[in-house]
Amino acid sequence: MINLKKSAAFAGPEGPVVLVIMDGVGIGKNLESDFVKQASTPNLNWLHENALYTELRAHGVAVGLPDDGDMGNSEVGHNAIGCGRVFEQGAALIGKAIASGAMYADGSVWQALVANVNDKSSTLHFIGLLSDGNVHSNINHLESMLRTAKTQGVKNARIHALIDGRDVPPTSALEYIDRFDAFLNEINADGTVDYCVASGGGRMNITMDRYDANWDMVKRGWATHVKAEGRTFPSMKAAVETFRSENLGILDQDLPAFVIQRDGTPVGPIIDGDSVILFNFRGDRALEITKAFEAEDLKEFYRGSKLDVLYAGMMQYDGDLGVPAHYLVTPPAIDRTMSEYLSNAGVKQLAISETQKYGHMTYFFNGNNSGKFATETWQEIPSDVCPFEDAPRMKADEITDVVVKAIESGDYQFIRLNYPNGDMVGHTGVVSAVKLAVEAVDESVGKIMAALKKANGIMVCSADHGNADDMCELDKKTGALVLDEQGRTKPKTAHSLNPVPGIIYDPSGAANARFAEVPKAGIANLAATCITLLGFEPPEDYAASLVTVG
Repeated sequence: MINLKKSAAFAGPEGPVVLVIMDGVGIGKNLESDFVKQASTPNLNWLHENALYTELRAHGVAVGLPDDGDMGNSEVGHNAIGCGRVFEQGAALIGKAIASGAMYADGSVWQALVANVNDKSSTLHFIGLLSDGNVHSNINHLESMLRTAKTQGVKNARIHALIDGRDVPPTSALEYIDRFDAFLNEINADGTVDYCVASGGGRMNITMDRYDANWDMVKRGWATHVKAEGRTFPSMKAAVETFRSENLGILDQDLPAFVIQRDGTPVGPIIDGDSVILFNFRGDRALEITKAFEAEDLKEFYRGSKLDVLYAGMMQYDGDLGVPAHYLVTPPAIDRTMSEYLSNAGVKQLAISETQKYGHMTYFFNGNNSGKFATETWQEIPSDVCPFEDAPRMKADEITDVVVKAIESGDYQFIRLNYPNGDMVGHTGVVSAVKLAVEAVDESVGKIMAALKKANGIMVCSADHGNADDMCELDKKTGALVLDEQGRTKPKTAHSLNPVPGIIYDPSGAANARFAEVPKAGIANLAATCITLLGFEPPEDYAASLVTVG
């Protein structure tokens, strides 16, 4: 790797450069839906008026997704911020592999999965998120694989459907269920195959835990998908409608687990000899259920003996760990991240967040790399295991305390941190809690500003995507609030398509930073910006720095 060159224009600040990622804090288009603007944010308001302030793109092609209609997410956002360039991400790569047929025709893993069940007259299982949110999965990918499986002679397929309501509207499950039921009716119509839903549940109730935060979710998912243990229903639609009638106001993501039975017997336990595909492509919420299938000795919960199944992921979820062993589409090969460049230059770095976003500030920020570079220190603040709306401050105070001490110590030249509040609480749809979450972030930013003022450091403050800025459904044409039959707003828990702030706060003025002309600037430009403010010249192929200095 070519090392960074020192800048001739600016030698870097006396104190550190601190990159603050306010997860899920975007710039809304409608005040009534924007709970960032509705919150009390005196520090962010001051920065808007007095610091260098711009808007950055954080969705669609600006972060490597197929289309500008695709919302950004924390995985691709931190990839873009950390590597300073835009790589085609999972949804785009898989879409191309399916459209070209390469995933099937040239894919030895797909062929092995199919051959396994055809040779053994066993079952092909699919586990994943049943929506078109394009953040963790896409129902189009599932339907394509089922169509192809039928043409290749697979007689029995079972789908273990995780209900979304987080990357899509919070109570939209029946839209996807009706669509998928119609699809299954069509594919089963000639009587040559038996394809059906076997189990499921809300994505925040079973299976999709991350960062070892709550393995009980995975344990419940294992019991549901593999052992077919749980409350039984004749169909997925019946399960969802029953749960909604019993738990008024429940969001899709929180729905309990269910098992589908036929003639009094579960239709789809996973047994030895079967093939299993986890059709989620995003890694963070795929690693734990993957470990449950692949680990020889699982310590996190009692699983029993390892199943003798052929298991594959939609993508490889961790390249360093080689997980899973088999996958259908190769993920983007992200190299030459900012962390690596700074490490080679001898810059001491601190990366910190709480559990919910710790992996984003480390693994994803470093280009899907689970190993630290030589000058990095990583610190995780354990997250509470409780509904996020019950503790909307999350661990903002604890993160801030560590960061302020790190600034005062003079031990680090570059500090990066993530406040998860705007995203994690935003996903709950509980707007009163969202305000408190945003206010906690604003307070924390104010404390970092004060510490940097004393240390003569610089703050770069932005977000990986929006969420808390768009908490109600809006009419796509007019931007007006969409109301239900009772005249109430409809909650929105998904990420937004809104831009995010790009803030440069240099209280000493030492950098003499000025905005450069950067057309269509996005969060990928933050890496070169930080490198510039640290007193180095960014790599030539990085997205340009937002500022010039000196």
